[in-house]
Amino acid sequence: MTKSARIILHIDMNSFYASVEQIYSPELKGKPVAIAGNPKERRGIIITCSYEARAKGVFTTQRVSDALKVCPELIVMSPNFDRYRDASKKFFNLLKEFTPLVEPVSIDESYVDISVLDNGKHPLETVQEIQNRILNELGLPCSIGVAPNKFLAKMASNYKKPLGITVIRKRDIQDILWPLDVIEMHGVGRKTAEKLKSLNIATIGDLAKADQHTMHKLFGINGPRLVEKANGEDKREVNPDSIYDTKSVGNSTTLPHDVSESHELRDIIFTLAEKVSDRLKAKGLVGTTVGIQIKYGDWKNQTNSKRIQNGIDESAQIFEIAWDLFLEHWKEKPVRLLGVTVGNVIDKIDSTEQLSIFNFEEHVKEEPIIDVMHKLERKFGEGIIKRGVKGKRAGKYHANTSFSKDFLDDLRDDN
Repeated sequence: MTKSARIILHIDMNSFYASVEQIYSPELKGKPVAIAGNPKERRGIIITCSYEARAKGVFTTQRVSDALKVCPELIVMSPNFDRYRDASKKFFNLLKEFTPLVEPVSIDESYVDISVLDNGKHPLETVQEIQNRILNELGLPCSIGVAPNKFLAKMASNYKKPLGITVIRKRDIQDILWPLDVIEMHGVGRKTAEKLKSLNIATIGDLAKADQHTMHKLFGINGPRLVEKANGEDKREVNPDSIYDTKSVGNSTTLPHDVSESHELRDIIFTLAEKVSDRLKAKGLVGTTVGIQIKYGDWKNQTNSKRIQNGIDESAQIFEIAWDLFLEHWKEKPVRLLGVTVGNVIDKIDSTEQLSIFNFEEHVKEEPIIDVMHKLERKFGEGIIKRGVKGKRAGKYHANTSFSKDFLDDLRDDN
């Protein structure tokens, strides 16, 4: 890469939840560890697992009972999201020491632009330093993709795990990317892949040669963009502020087998709600629509949603609504895919709470405090006391705001 070329990194933490648990309990290092929604239920679902567990045949979304059959020594633990958020904050703090051009993608991955970094080192030396510091200072392994744009960086980070560093240049795409099945391309899901294959587009190379006009007719504005990415083109900037363009935040998972047990499906929806909550907080957003996606074993798809009055970002609220939606609309058939989405999102700072019959009682409890405030203002002047903003305190933020825009603002203030 030349000095003038864009140098974009995609940093993806390896087996993040399990790695964090191995930090807090060093005796777990080198052992097969799995995080499950409800480890006491042998029929629960694996959320994630260490690479030692994967080597034994354990995988994400596997039933705990099945995982214990292939790996009887597997250590199954409940998730501790406070730990994961704290580790995530340290991860992003470290990245900010290198450059302010850090764009969070989720609790455990980020894009970083080091194009204009002037530290006298070769870019790959800097990449290696970032990986080493994350491992040595935080105890967390990560894989890093290095490329001239975000799409290629994302594709590169998937190549070697754990602790991989992979470079993909535009001249490499014909040899590295084009032979891959089209479903291996970032941004192409199962449904899109099936539609592409009906058009005889089976590989990323086939997609790169597709007619953009035809693609636009079939897929809308996303069609030509897929063709551009298949050709290694992606003009998106690494910009922390770009997260405000989000219209919805969601997470879904395709299960390796059909699941029909309600408690297993509940565990999955719980995990999805937690991930959606983390992403909302990362972007400083709240939403007023909660939706679920259910795809059955016969691949028939259904989506359902519910509007709520006040914007939410807390996992417990998201889960409660999503689970109620699921119970209301589930056809009691085996499920192959589940998704949870929060839509109609806006900046949390801009959101206003509407006084309704549901929260009126809560506001009534504050009336004595408000009355005292009014008396003080009449005596000492209007504005002497200001109502606090949830999450803020004296220019800083409470720890319970999680991996959020709040701590990203802290980092800006500290630099």
